[in-house]
Amino acid sequence: MKTETMHEKLSIVCFSGDYDKLLAAFTMATGAAATNRQVTMFFTFWGLNALKRKHGRSALGRTPLARLFNWLMGGLSNLPLSRLNFAGLSPRLMEGMMRKNNVATLQELMQAARELGVRMVACEMAMHILELERGDLMDGVEDIVGVATFLNESRDAHIIFI
Repeated sequence: MKTETMHEKLSIVCFSGDYDKLLAAFTMATGAAATNRQVTMFFTFWGLNALKRKHGRSALGRTPLARLFNWLMGGLSNLPLSRLNFAGLSPRLMEGMMRKNNVATLQELMQAARELGVRMVACEMAMHILELERGDLMDGVEDIVGVATFLNESRDAHIIFI
């Protein structure tokens, strides 16, 4: 009989910048962390939108194309719903329904993730392409790492892609 307990690990690749998909990712992350799993969230491309310090539209980057992409992405307060977005109204309607039913909102889940020790890292390649700097990211983002580093750190982890 084994006497040592195996510390389970979960790694979540957050590729989508959709409100409902990020909500699912943070729900999984906080649930796993609350059950004593080691959790890493790797944010890449559109998923980086959730980590931007500025929650509204912001033309970040040096080149016109990067500035346009970052402005169009919109930041945390402009995340679209993946279906039935209704010109951006649906995330606000969903948050109202969540509050009415005592369900944590995305912002509350993000705070809980930080408090539970979920490790949040940004993709180095996506940061480079979108011309984002470390200072463009909110507090709580632990590191900017490449895919190889993420995969090495995720050895023996369950990896899910959202």
